[in-house]
Amino acid sequence: MDRYLTVAEVSAAARRLVTRYPGAGRLRRVGTSRAGRPLEMLSVGHGPAHVLVVARPHPDEPVGAVTALALAERVARGDGRAPATDPARVTWDVVLCLDPDGAALSDGIEEATAGPAPALERYFRTAFRPVAAEQPEWAPIESALLPESRALFDLIDARRPVLQCSLHGIEAGGAFAQLTDGLPGFAEDFHTAAAGLSVPVQHGTFDALYWENPAPGVHVLPPPESAGRLAAGSENIGRSTWCAPRRYGGVTAIVEVPMWASALADDPSPHPDAVRTLRGLSRLVRDGGEQVTAVLDKARGFLPPPEESAARRVLEWMADGLYDLVADSWQPLARQAAEGRERLPRAQVFALDVVARRQPLRAAGLLLRLLSASDDPAAPGLHDELHALFTAWCEDFTRALGLRWVPVREQADLQARTVLAAAECAVRSAR
Repeated sequence: MDRYLTVAEVSAAARRLVTRYPGAGRLRRVGTSRAGRPLEMLSVGHGPAHVLVVARPHPDEPVGAVTALALAERVARGDGRAPATDPARVTWDVVLCLDPDGAALSDGIEEATAGPAPALERYFRTAFRPVAAEQPEWAPIESALLPESRALFDLIDARRPVLQCSLHGIEAGGAFAQLTDGLPGFAEDFHTAAAGLSVPVQHGTFDALYWENPAPGVHVLPPPESAGRLAAGSENIGRSTWCAPRRYGGVTAIVEVPMWASALADDPSPHPDAVRTLRGLSRLVRDGGEQVTAVLDKARGFLPPPEESAARRVLEWMADGLYDLVADSWQPLARQAAEGRERLPRAQVFALDVVARRQPLRAAGLLLRLLSASDDPAAPGLHDELHALFTAWCEDFTRALGLRWVPVREQADLQARTVLAAAECAVRSAR
């Protein structure tokens, strides 16, 4: 598959798979979204052990749906050459899209990223990510239990999976995995898969900044008593759907693959001036956020209100302290580096560079969409003002970090290989 798939295309492909392999696959509705859209699950295999795969938990990360179908196809064929893909030993339960409402607001992302070398600008003009309290995996941390979250919790309680794989993607960088518990032997197979596809492994991350890091690109959740080591906003991560399989001895692997790769992602050499660079990145995310918010301030009077617009809710959420939260979150690293207690690798600083650039871009892309849809006389001028910033930021992002597009087929292949590596480890440990 050389492009991402819409939710409708994924559902149709799952139905074709069930028809093509009679008795091997079952497709059923396992829940309903807030807006009434179906949550569908494709199950293949009949084994007593369960592997739960969750595709598109974030609507702006569409690769997981392609990966999920490829994994289901492999198990449905019944090659059985490895324990984890033996349909007599393992049942694979694949949630085709956890957030169909969010995916509907990312409509067009599939075409925007089609072709051999799509531009970063086209992606950020179509991508949508909801506020934290409206993200099904993360909402329970915010004390919000969405119907999508409840459906996933119910599946975990019913299936008791030895492994849950949450299929994510990042805009730029390298591949990495976050684990709720260790999986002995996983890192080696993951590294082999990435090397085989010439995708860098991310030697540093923002998402798991203070997690255990037993191997490059592999991060393990600290124990509950170490909550102080978690990034701001994730102290209650134990409430998330990620941690639910722990009740039954299961592990969750959050598998991240890049849309655009950069050689800087796997550079382990010490950064020559990490303190000054981190301070600059803090200014970069704050300044970018302030510039987007300044345009938002001028447009608030004619934009749809937050209660009617998910995009507006995101913009207000970001303006109300998110840029500062991001910029402040890596200050402990800067202090350690300044005191000589930490020699930060270039790759870790690169990972934070990506975050500093993408936060204002996410907001700018959403605001440009709202301004384009407005018929207020002031909207075109504000659109032009913001678009000039937006295009300059995208061009600088691509040039400064040396980004290259990773074809969708290779993104999905790497993600599938990583999931299979994790499944082999989990199934072996569960025996």
